[in-house]
Amino acid sequence: MYLQRLAVGTATAALIATSVVAFAQSSGVKKQLGKMTCEDFLAVEDNFKPKVVYWAVARAQSGKPESAGINIEGTEKMIPVLIDTCKKAPKESFWEKVKAEVKKLEKKV
Repeated sequence: MYLQRLAVGTATAALIATSVVAFAQSSGVKKQLGKMTCEDFLAVEDNFKPKVVYWAVARAQSGKPESAGINIEGTEKMIPVLIDTCKKAPKESFWEKVKAEVKKLEKKV
């Protein structure tokens, strides 16, 4: 069970990292995650926002874009929270918001 979750998490992180790079190249948006504002995140297409969050969470947990695995359920719950938080403060750092939510998630686990 653990190995299966680990494999799925690794594959997911790799796909998301690839998708984020492809998106950044296709849209002309080339911002590092650390410089991305909530406004930038909100400008991303709605169907792509979860992928950005998964990639950011994987990076926040390991410090690298290719995490060994992520908490899928916790991350799913985090997506609407980040959207709401970013709507309230669009000029603030998206990366800081993600890191704060990851810390909350880690305390629950």
